Amino acid sequence: MFFESEYGANISVAQVTSLRLEGVSLIFGGSSVLTGVSFEMTGREILSIIGPNGAGKTCVLNCISGFYRPNSGKIYYGDKDITRLSSYKIAELGIARTFQNIELYVGMSVLDNVMAGRHIHMHSNPLTAAVYIGRTSKEEVEHRARVEAIIEFLEMQEIRKKIVAMLPYGLRKRTELARALAMEPKLLLLDEPMTGMNLEEKEDMARFIIDIYEELGIPVILVEHDMGVVMDISDRVVVMDVGRKIAEGTPAEMRVNPLVIRAYLGDEA
Repeated sequence: MFFESEYGANISVAQVTSLRLEGVSLIFGGSSVLTGVSFEMTGREILSIIGPNGAGKTCVLNCISGFYRPNSGKIYYGDKDITRLSSYKIAELGIARTFQNIELYVGMSVLDNVMAGRHIHMHSNPLTAAVYIGRTSKEEVEHRARVEAIIEFLEMQEIRKKIVAMLPYGLRKRTELARALAMEPKLLLLDEPMTGMNLEEKEDMARFIIDIYEELGIPVILVEHDMGVVMDISDRVVVMDVGRKIAEGTPAEMRVNPLVIRAYLGDEA
């Protein structure tokens, strides 16, 4: 299935693949940063991971995407054990992510940054790429059409040729999201995509996340501190504190859960 664009290209609509964490633990320098974390994502949904600073939220995303290797426990994507796979192999399976601290090529244009997300779909060899003939030429045209479709989808046409270093923070974040979409993910991991944004930028980003979920059918795992956004757009919420999962459920259930309230407000809550 595909999402059609005016550019004659398309953005792939994801096919649902389950994700399951079983007792994932992670130790750095003798200190436990994750302890027995388990949860499952079996359908098309927006799943948010929340918790106080230092709760281990980003570490969970790093384990799923292959940047960290758990000391114990298992991570399954569909029926495949991805616990020990490299980040590149995990990306090839269809898991894409953005980062808490923006990771872009700031000296390049928005278009070129988004194009970089197509690397796992490029098959030309160095020789044909150097002379730009045959399949390489056709492949380049196809990839650029896909990138233009994503730029249109995220309403970035006016900045497509601008150098990233010249963009405001909110548009850099949107560029990073576009690059992740260029990988044609089946699962999208977003690490604090709204940090540092003003209200208007947050509203735009929330709208795009919903569009990605509803129109492209891509499941999303969202790490975010803005509780208003989390409660508005999430189907389920996993709550962490000091490296452990302490609660899981719907946003409405998490609002009144005493363990969640205590984690955010302290022992006096």
